[in-house]
Formats: sequence, structure tokens, C-alpha cells
Amino acid sequence: MTVRFDPTNGDRALASARQDIAIGRWQGLAELCAATGSDWDRRTFRMRLLAQATAGTSVAESWHESQPRNADALVLRAETEVMRAFNLAMAAGPGNPVDPGQLELAVRTALRAADAYPADPVPWVSLMTVARLFPGGHPSMELWWKELHQRDPYNREGHHQVLRHLSARWHGSHGVMYNFAQDVTATLPPGSPLAVLPQVARVEEYRYRVEREGAQAIGLLQFWNNENTASQARRTWNLWIAQRSYAYAQDIADLNTLAHASCYADLTEEATYLFQLLDGQAARVPWSCHGAPEEVFHRWQAKLLG
Repeated sequence: MTVRFDPTNGDRALASARQDIAIGRWQGLAELCAATGSDWDRRTFRMRLLAQATAGTSVAESWHESQPRNADALVLRAETEVMRAFNLAMAAGPGNPVDPGQLELAVRTALRAADAYPADPVPWVSLMTVARLFPGGHPSMELWWKELHQRDPYNREGHHQVLRHLSARWHGSHGVMYNFAQDVTATLPPGSPLAVLPQVARVEEYRYRVEREGAQAIGLLQFWNNENTASQARRTWNLWIAQRSYAYAQDIADLNTLAHASCYADLTEEATYLFQLLDGQAARVPWSCHGAPEEVFHRWQAKLLG
């Protein structure tokens, strides 16, 4: 079975809009955003993927200038400024400050977008994303989180951004990050993919520690295969997969995360089922924790599905 890495998760309309960006057209973006409507889960995902593509172009500006009263255009412009801030952060390297002007531009644009489209959770996701680039985190983070929660209490991307913000890599610790994940999963509705947050937190801790201690550090030798990781994976299975009745926009990433945890915790039956669901659709993280992600994913796929 072929291993596929598709950032759009099979969203053909999104893929087509991203192709429009490559040739400098914004009309396809406008049509896509209008068609998505108030499907907040899919809108959040699509806006983030569009912004990743527009960050290196002037397409977001062109759309906003052509349709200044179109709230979708302003929401994408805000997301684009956030992605540009992260591009600057990557170029600067860990621990180096990001241009304060770019950070403030991203915040101002997102707040304008929130005013233009009051019901939309995406500008608040934008704000919580860029918040962690401020030294010590942005002081309005808690307020922005409340605003998002009022609009879309189970927003997948928003929760993942808070988890990153609370990690040891950014403005928290492993313990604070895990506590957040556990608190969220304690109150989820049945079938929510946010149940995978404990596994996401574990991947983040592993990657952080490997960068500082090396993969052969004593504390990491049994990191993936112990009773705690197995029981957590079973709990996630029961909260999400056993009650799953709807396909969310980022399920491919989350299914990969749970499949990875199940594989390395020797939960063969669960891992096999998850690989059947994935049908060759891979995510680079968390498989990259163990080598080339395509090779690792393919090895487990072959072992479980033959």
C-alpha cells in the first residue's frame, strides 16, 4: 500500500485553492471560504492551510484590497500575518526574538478580523497561535482563550495551540502541559478527537527531551512502552474511536498520533484498526521520532496489514 503525505488531508477544494495561490489568484480562496460557511472545524483547518501558502505571496493582500469589506479576506490576512511571524521565528532560530513589529501587526490584524466577523473562532485561534512568540507569552492569552471557547468550545486547533503554549519548549512545563491535556479530556463529548491530546503532549515531551538529552538518554529508553502509555492510549480509544461518528478536518493527523502510541505500546488490535482507517495516509509527526517518517510508517503498516 502506498504511503501518502497530503497536507490537505484529501480536501480537494482546499488543494485547488492552494494551487490558485501558486499562480497569484485569490478568487478560488473567496469561493472556498464562502462555501465553508460556519463549519468552524473545517474553516479553521482551511484558513490555516491557506495562510501557510499565502505567507510567501501577496495574494492575501490582493484579496483584501479588492474586497475590503469581505470578512473572510481579513480573517485570512490575519492568519497570513501569523504564519509570517512564525516564518521569521524559524529563520531567527530558537531563543532569538522575532521582530516586534510583525508580532504587533499580526495581533492588530486578528483583532480587526474578530470585529469584522464576531462569530468566527478563527481570529482567536490566530491570536493564541502568535501569543507564544511574545517573550513570556502574550498577557491577553487567557482572555483570547475565553473568547474562542465561547464561540467554539471544542476547537481542535485552538486546543493544540494552548497545549504548545503550555509546553516546556514555550511558556510552561511538561507537568502543566499534561495537566491541561487531562483536564480537557475529562469533560469531552463522546467521539471528540481532542481525546488524543495526552498523546500529543507525550510526543512534544519526547521531541523536546531528545533535543536536549539525546535519544539514548536513560529516561527515554522505555518512554513509549510502559503501562502508563498503554492505559492512556486505551482511554483515548474509548473516548474517541469507540464512539467516533464523524470525520473531522484534521482526523488524519490525530489518527496517526493514536496509531503511533498504540504501535509502540503493543496495542496490536487497536493499531491494526487505526491503520485500516488511515489507508496509507501518513503524517510526518510523530513517526519522525523514530527515523524517516515514510519508512517508519510503512514498516508498521506492513507489519500490521501485511
